[in-house]
Amino acid sequence: MSYLTLGLVALLSTISDSALAQNQDTYSTDIGTPSLEDRILSEPAERRDGQYWTFNLENDFFGSEGQDQNYTNGARISYHDAALNLPGWARNLGEIYPGFRINDTTAVTYSLGQNLYTPADITTTTPDPDDRPYAGWLYGSIGMTTITDNHEDQVELALGVVGPAALGKQTQNFVHNHITTGADDPQGWDSQLDNEPGLILSWSREYPDLWSTDIAEKLYMSLAPSVGTSLGNVYTLAQAGLGFRIAPYAERYADLPARVRPSVPGTGYFPKATGGWSWGLFGGVTGYAVARNIFLDGNTWENSPSVDKKPFVYDTSAGLDVILGDNRVSYTMTRRSKEFDGQDDESYFGSLSYTRRF
Repeated sequence: MSYLTLGLVALLSTISDSALAQNQDTYSTDIGTPSLEDRILSEPAERRDGQYWTFNLENDFFGSEGQDQNYTNGARISYHDAALNLPGWARNLGEIYPGFRINDTTAVTYSLGQNLYTPADITTTTPDPDDRPYAGWLYGSIGMTTITDNHEDQVELALGVVGPAALGKQTQNFVHNHITTGADDPQGWDSQLDNEPGLILSWSREYPDLWSTDIAEKLYMSLAPSVGTSLGNVYTLAQAGLGFRIAPYAERYADLPARVRPSVPGTGYFPKATGGWSWGLFGGVTGYAVARNIFLDGNTWENSPSVDKKPFVYDTSAGLDVILGDNRVSYTMTRRSKEFDGQDDESYFGSLSYTRRF
Protein backbone atom coordinates (compact mmCIF):
# COMPACT_ATOMS: atom_id res chain seq x y z
CA MET A 1 0.00 0.00 0.00
CA SER A 2 2.69 2.51 0.98
CA TYR A 3 4.72 2.15 -2.25
CA LEU A 4 1.58 2.40 -4.40
CA THR A 5 0.48 5.49 -2.49
CA LEU A 6 3.81 7.22 -2.90
CA GLY A 7 3.95 6.31 -6.59
CA LEU A 8 0.50 7.71 -7.39
CA VAL A 9 1.08 10.85 -5.35
CA ALA A 10 4.43 11.47 -7.02
CA LEU A 11 2.96 10.85 -10.49
CA LEU A 12 -0.04 13.18 -10.00
CA SER A 13 2.21 15.80 -8.40
CA THR A 14 4.60 15.69 -11.35
CA ILE A 15 1.80 15.82 -13.92
CA SER A 16 0.09 18.78 -12.25
CA ASP A 17 3.35 20.68 -11.82
CA SER A 18 4.40 20.09 -15.43
CA ALA A 19 1.04 21.04 -16.88
CA LEU A 20 0.83 24.25 -14.91
CA ALA A 21 4.49 25.30 -14.70
CA GLN A 22 4.34 27.68 -17.66
CA ASN A 23 1.28 29.47 -16.28
CA GLN A 24 2.81 29.74 -12.81
CA ASP A 25 6.13 31.05 -14.09
CA THR A 26 4.32 33.73 -16.04
CA TYR A 27 2.18 34.60 -13.05
CA SER A 28 4.96 34.68 -10.45
CA THR A 29 8.08 35.75 -12.31
CA ASP A 30 7.30 37.65 -15.48
CA ILE A 31 4.75 39.92 -13.86
CA GLY A 32 6.72 40.06 -10.63
CA THR A 33 3.77 39.05 -8.44
CA PRO A 34 4.75 37.30 -5.18
CA SER A 35 3.74 33.67 -4.83
CA LEU A 36 0.48 32.72 -3.09
CA GLU A 37 2.52 31.49 -0.13
CA ASP A 38 4.26 34.86 0.21
CA ARG A 39 1.04 36.80 -0.20
CA ILE A 40 -0.76 34.83 2.51
CA LEU A 41 2.18 35.17 4.90
CA SER A 42 2.13 38.92 4.31
CA GLU A 43 -1.40 39.09 5.73
CA PRO A 44 -1.69 40.26 9.37
CA ALA A 45 -1.34 37.33 11.77
CA GLU A 46 -4.74 38.02 13.35
CA ARG A 47 -6.40 37.44 9.97
CA ARG A 48 -4.21 34.52 8.94
CA ASP A 49 -3.88 32.42 12.08
CA GLY A 50 -6.56 30.86 14.21
CA GLN A 51 -8.48 27.74 15.15
CA TYR A 52 -11.80 26.68 13.66
CA TRP A 53 -14.62 24.32 14.57
CA THR A 54 -16.71 23.22 11.60
CA PHE A 55 -19.92 21.21 11.55
CA ASN A 56 -20.91 19.91 8.14
CA LEU A 57 -24.18 18.18 7.24
CA GLU A 58 -24.86 16.71 3.79
CA ASN A 59 -28.29 15.25 3.07
CA ASP A 60 -30.49 14.44 0.09
CA PHE A 61 -33.29 16.17 2.02
CA PHE A 62 -31.65 19.43 0.93
CA GLY A 63 -31.51 18.41 -2.71
CA SER A 64 -33.99 15.74 -3.80
CA GLU A 65 -37.25 16.47 -2.02
CA GLY A 66 -36.30 14.45 1.04
CA GLN A 67 -35.95 11.10 -0.71
CA ASP A 68 -33.78 8.65 1.24
CA GLN A 69 -31.70 7.06 -1.48
CA ASN A 70 -28.11 6.71 -2.64
CA TYR A 71 -25.93 9.01 -0.52
CA THR A 72 -28.61 9.94 1.97
CA ASN A 73 -26.64 11.61 4.78
CA GLY A 74 -23.14 12.67 5.79
CA ALA A 75 -22.20 14.43 9.03
CA ARG A 76 -18.73 15.62 9.96
CA ILE A 77 -17.28 17.75 12.74
CA SER A 78 -13.75 19.10 12.38
CA TYR A 79 -11.21 21.07 14.35
CA HIS A 80 -8.81 23.03 12.13
CA ASP A 81 -5.69 24.62 13.63
CA ALA A 82 -4.08 27.23 11.39
CA ALA A 83 -1.76 28.57 14.09
CA LEU A 84 1.05 26.09 13.31
CA ASN A 85 0.61 24.09 16.52
CA LEU A 86 1.80 20.95 14.76
CA PRO A 87 2.29 17.74 16.76
CA GLY A 88 5.27 15.51 16.00
CA TRP A 89 3.22 12.97 14.03
CA ALA A 90 2.11 15.69 11.65
CA ARG A 91 5.64 16.70 10.83
CA ASN A 92 6.56 13.04 10.23
CA LEU A 93 3.50 12.51 8.02
CA GLY A 94 4.37 15.54 5.93
CA GLU A 95 7.77 14.10 5.11
CA ILE A 96 6.19 11.02 3.48
CA TYR A 97 4.53 12.87 0.61
CA PRO A 98 6.60 14.09 -2.34
CA GLY A 99 6.32 17.86 -2.68
CA PHE A 100 4.58 18.39 0.68
CA ARG A 101 6.49 21.07 2.57
CA ILE A 102 5.78 22.20 6.10
CA ASN A 103 6.02 25.98 6.45
CA ASP A 104 4.29 28.86 8.20
CA THR A 105 1.05 28.22 6.27
CA THR A 106 0.73 24.59 7.40
CA ALA A 107 -2.41 23.64 9.36
CA VAL A 108 -3.65 20.43 10.94
CA THR A 109 -7.24 19.12 10.98
CA TYR A 110 -8.94 16.48 13.14
CA SER A 111 -12.38 15.16 12.10
CA LEU A 112 -15.09 12.72 13.15
CA GLY A 113 -17.81 11.74 10.70
CA GLN A 114 -20.52 9.33 9.61
CA ASN A 115 -21.99 8.59 6.15
CA LEU A 116 -25.20 6.69 5.33
CA TYR A 117 -26.12 5.01 2.02
CA THR A 118 -29.49 3.43 1.17
CA PRO A 119 -31.33 2.05 -1.90
CA ALA A 120 -34.15 3.93 -3.61
CA ASP A 121 -36.88 2.00 -1.80
CA ILE A 122 -36.36 1.81 1.97
CA THR A 123 -39.85 0.41 2.75
CA THR A 124 -39.10 -3.23 1.86
CA THR A 125 -37.31 -5.67 4.16
CA THR A 126 -35.74 -7.40 1.14
CA PRO A 127 -33.93 -4.70 -0.86
CA ASP A 128 -33.64 -4.91 -4.62
CA PRO A 129 -30.40 -6.83 -5.39
CA ASP A 130 -29.85 -4.52 -8.37
CA ASP A 131 -29.96 -1.39 -6.21
CA ARG A 132 -27.36 0.13 -3.92
CA PRO A 133 -26.95 -1.81 -0.65
CA TYR A 134 -27.48 -0.31 2.78
CA ALA A 135 -24.20 0.82 4.33
CA GLY A 136 -22.84 3.04 7.07
CA TRP A 137 -19.33 4.47 7.50
CA LEU A 138 -18.15 5.80 10.86
CA TYR A 139 -14.65 7.26 10.94
CA GLY A 140 -12.12 9.61 12.40
CA SER A 141 -9.45 11.39 10.38
CA ILE A 142 -6.32 13.47 10.75
CA GLY A 143 -4.93 15.65 8.00
CA MET A 144 -2.73 18.57 7.06
CA THR A 145 -2.89 21.43 4.61
CA THR A 146 0.02 23.52 3.38
CA ILE A 147 0.58 26.18 0.73
CA THR A 148 3.84 25.99 -1.17
CA ASP A 149 4.62 28.59 -3.84
CA ASN A 150 1.30 28.77 -5.73
CA HIS A 151 -0.38 25.49 -4.82
CA GLU A 152 -2.17 24.04 -1.81
CA ASP A 153 -1.63 20.41 -0.77
CA GLN A 154 -3.93 18.40 1.48
CA VAL A 155 -3.20 14.99 3.00
CA GLU A 156 -5.61 13.00 5.15
CA LEU A 157 -5.71 9.60 6.84
CA ALA A 158 -9.19 8.31 7.73
CA LEU A 159 -9.73 5.20 9.87
CA GLY A 160 -13.10 3.75 10.73
CA VAL A 161 -15.59 0.94 10.27
CA VAL A 162 -18.21 -0.05 7.68
CA GLY A 163 -21.19 -2.15 8.72
CA PRO A 164 -23.49 -2.43 11.76
CA ALA A 165 -20.74 -1.04 14.02
CA ALA A 166 -21.02 2.24 12.07
CA LEU A 167 -24.50 2.72 13.67
CA GLY A 168 -26.18 3.66 10.40
CA LYS A 169 -29.42 1.86 11.29
CA GLN A 170 -29.65 3.52 14.70
CA THR A 171 -28.89 6.96 13.28
CA GLN A 172 -31.49 6.84 10.52
CA ASN A 173 -34.15 5.37 12.81
CA PHE A 174 -33.52 8.11 15.38
CA VAL A 175 -33.78 10.86 12.76
CA HIS A 176 -36.99 9.44 11.28
CA ASN A 177 -38.58 8.90 14.70
CA HIS A 178 -37.66 12.23 16.28
CA ILE A 179 -36.80 14.77 13.57
CA THR A 180 -38.38 13.94 10.18
CA THR A 181 -41.35 12.21 11.76
CA GLY A 182 -43.33 11.96 8.53
CA ALA A 183 -40.64 10.00 6.67
CA ASP A 184 -40.87 6.29 5.90
CA ASP A 185 -39.18 3.97 8.39
CA PRO A 186 -36.21 2.16 6.81
CA GLN A 187 -36.86 -1.59 6.74
CA GLY A 188 -33.77 -3.06 5.09
CA TRP A 189 -30.83 -2.28 7.39
CA ASP A 190 -30.56 -5.95 8.43
CA SER A 191 -29.17 -6.62 4.93
CA GLN A 192 -26.46 -3.94 5.16
CA LEU A 193 -22.77 -4.57 4.48
CA ASP A 194 -20.94 -6.58 7.14
CA ASN A 195 -18.55 -5.07 9.64
CA GLU A 196 -15.18 -4.23 8.10
CA PRO A 197 -12.41 -1.90 9.28
CA GLY A 198 -11.84 0.87 6.76
CA LEU A 199 -8.91 3.02 5.70
CA ILE A 200 -8.63 5.91 3.25
CA LEU A 201 -5.36 7.68 2.56
CA SER A 202 -6.01 10.83 0.50
CA TRP A 203 -3.91 13.49 -1.18
CA SER A 204 -4.99 16.46 -3.28
CA ARG A 205 -3.33 19.46 -4.86
CA GLU A 206 -5.13 22.67 -5.82
CA TYR A 207 -3.98 25.88 -7.49
CA PRO A 208 -6.31 28.34 -5.72
CA ASP A 209 -5.68 31.32 -8.00
CA LEU A 210 -4.00 29.98 -11.12
CA TRP A 211 -6.12 32.54 -12.94
CA SER A 212 -7.70 35.48 -11.16
CA THR A 213 -9.04 38.90 -12.04
CA ASP A 214 -10.95 41.85 -10.65
CA ILE A 215 -14.42 41.71 -12.21
CA ALA A 216 -15.71 44.87 -10.52
CA GLU A 217 -14.54 47.38 -7.97
CA LYS A 218 -13.20 45.41 -4.98
CA LEU A 219 -14.67 42.17 -6.41
CA TYR A 220 -12.41 39.20 -7.11
CA MET A 221 -12.84 36.04 -9.22
CA SER A 222 -10.49 33.07 -9.38
CA LEU A 223 -10.32 29.66 -11.09
CA ALA A 224 -8.75 26.73 -9.24
CA PRO A 225 -7.84 23.42 -10.94
CA SER A 226 -7.15 20.43 -8.71
CA VAL A 227 -6.00 16.81 -8.83
CA GLY A 228 -6.00 14.12 -6.17
CA THR A 229 -6.15 10.48 -5.22
CA SER A 230 -7.60 8.32 -2.46
CA LEU A 231 -6.36 4.82 -1.65
CA GLY A 232 -7.80 2.18 0.65
CA ASN A 233 -10.41 -0.54 0.98
CA VAL A 234 -13.21 2.06 1.29
CA TYR A 235 -12.29 4.24 -1.71
CA THR A 236 -9.58 3.89 -4.33
CA LEU A 237 -9.92 6.61 -6.95
CA ALA A 238 -8.27 9.47 -8.80
CA GLN A 239 -9.92 12.82 -9.33
CA ALA A 240 -9.48 16.07 -11.22
CA GLY A 241 -11.57 19.20 -11.12
CA LEU A 242 -11.95 22.89 -11.80
CA GLY A 243 -13.56 25.29 -9.33
CA PHE A 244 -14.33 29.00 -9.22
CA ARG A 245 -14.88 31.56 -6.48
CA ILE A 246 -16.24 35.13 -6.57
CA ALA A 247 -15.84 37.22 -3.44
CA PRO A 248 -14.91 40.69 -2.22
CA TYR A 249 -11.21 41.36 -2.67
CA ALA A 250 -10.52 41.37 1.09
CA GLU A 251 -11.71 37.74 1.33
CA ARG A 252 -9.78 36.47 -1.71
CA TYR A 253 -7.78 33.99 0.40
CA ALA A 254 -10.78 32.28 2.00
CA ASP A 255 -10.82 28.55 1.26
CA LEU A 256 -13.86 26.54 0.20
CA PRO A 257 -16.16 25.21 2.94
CA ALA A 258 -15.35 21.81 4.41
CA ARG A 259 -16.92 18.87 2.55
CA VAL A 260 -17.31 15.14 3.07
CA ARG A 261 -15.17 12.86 0.90
CA PRO A 262 -15.10 11.81 -1.89
CA SER A 263 -15.97 15.45 -2.62
CA VAL A 264 -12.82 17.55 -2.73
CA PRO A 265 -12.92 19.09 0.75
CA GLY A 266 -11.98 22.63 1.53
CA THR A 267 -10.41 23.44 4.86
CA GLY A 268 -13.12 25.93 5.80
CA TYR A 269 -10.39 28.52 6.41
CA PHE A 270 -11.47 32.17 6.24
CA PRO A 271 -10.03 35.43 7.52
CA LYS A 272 -12.14 37.52 9.86
CA ALA A 273 -14.32 39.81 7.74
CA THR A 274 -12.82 43.30 7.75
CA GLY A 275 -16.20 45.04 7.48
CA GLY A 276 -18.04 42.83 9.95
CA TRP A 277 -19.53 40.61 7.27
CA SER A 278 -18.73 39.32 3.79
CA TRP A 279 -19.84 36.72 1.26
CA GLY A 280 -18.68 34.45 -1.55
CA LEU A 281 -20.05 32.48 -4.50
CA PHE A 282 -18.35 29.25 -5.57
CA GLY A 283 -18.82 26.14 -7.67
CA GLY A 284 -17.16 23.74 -10.04
CA VAL A 285 -16.98 20.28 -11.56
CA THR A 286 -14.98 17.26 -10.42
CA GLY A 287 -14.48 13.95 -12.23
CA TYR A 288 -13.57 10.65 -10.57
CA ALA A 289 -11.97 7.50 -11.97
CA VAL A 290 -13.14 4.89 -9.46
CA ALA A 291 -11.29 1.62 -8.93
CA ARG A 292 -13.02 0.74 -5.65
CA ASN A 293 -16.08 2.00 -3.78
CA ILE A 294 -17.00 -0.34 -0.92
CA PHE A 295 -20.52 1.12 -0.79
CA LEU A 296 -21.14 -0.27 -4.29
CA ASP A 297 -18.60 -3.12 -4.58
CA GLY A 298 -19.52 -4.62 -1.22
CA ASN A 299 -17.27 -6.02 1.48
CA THR A 300 -13.65 -6.70 0.59
CA TRP A 301 -13.16 -10.16 2.10
CA GLU A 302 -16.74 -11.48 2.39
CA ASN A 303 -19.71 -12.00 0.13
CA SER A 304 -22.18 -9.15 0.51
CA PRO A 305 -24.75 -7.15 -1.48
CA SER A 306 -23.16 -5.24 -4.37
CA VAL A 307 -23.89 -3.62 -7.72
CA ASP A 308 -21.88 -2.98 -10.87
CA LYS A 309 -20.38 0.46 -10.36
CA LYS A 310 -19.56 2.89 -13.14
CA PRO A 311 -15.81 3.53 -13.46
CA PHE A 312 -16.24 7.25 -14.15
CA VAL A 313 -18.41 9.62 -12.09
CA TYR A 314 -18.61 13.40 -11.93
CA ASP A 315 -19.99 16.07 -9.58
CA THR A 316 -21.18 19.55 -10.43
CA SER A 317 -21.76 21.95 -7.55
CA ALA A 318 -22.55 25.55 -6.72
CA GLY A 319 -22.87 27.36 -3.43
CA LEU A 320 -22.92 30.51 -1.33
CA ASP A 321 -21.19 31.38 1.92
CA VAL A 322 -21.68 34.29 4.30
CA ILE A 323 -19.07 35.46 6.84
CA LEU A 324 -20.32 37.27 9.94
CA GLY A 325 -17.32 38.28 12.04
CA ASP A 326 -15.85 35.02 13.32
CA ASN A 327 -18.70 32.88 11.91
CA ARG A 328 -19.19 31.40 8.47
CA VAL A 329 -22.31 29.71 7.10
CA SER A 330 -22.39 28.06 3.69
CA TYR A 331 -24.71 26.04 1.48
CA THR A 332 -23.59 23.87 -1.43
CA MET A 333 -25.83 22.05 -3.92
CA THR A 334 -24.27 19.00 -5.64
CA ARG A 335 -25.43 16.92 -8.56
CA ARG A 336 -23.63 13.55 -8.83
CA SER A 337 -23.86 11.46 -11.98
CA LYS A 338 -25.14 7.88 -11.87
CA GLU A 339 -22.71 5.68 -9.94
CA PHE A 340 -23.85 2.17 -10.89
CA ASP A 341 -25.61 0.28 -13.66
CA GLY A 342 -29.38 0.38 -13.30
CA GLN A 343 -29.46 3.49 -11.12
CA ASP A 344 -32.71 5.29 -11.91
CA ASP A 345 -31.68 8.89 -11.29
CA GLU A 346 -28.66 11.01 -10.66
CA SER A 347 -28.10 12.04 -7.04
CA TYR A 348 -28.83 15.52 -5.71
CA PHE A 349 -27.82 16.52 -2.21
CA GLY A 350 -27.17 19.70 -0.31
CA SER A 351 -24.42 20.53 2.15
CA LEU A 352 -24.83 22.92 5.08
CA SER A 353 -21.68 24.05 6.88
CA TYR A 354 -21.11 26.19 9.95
CA THR A 355 -17.61 27.29 10.97
CA ARG A 356 -16.64 29.19 14.11
CA ARG A 357 -13.27 30.94 14.21
CA PHE A 358 -11.63 31.65 17.54
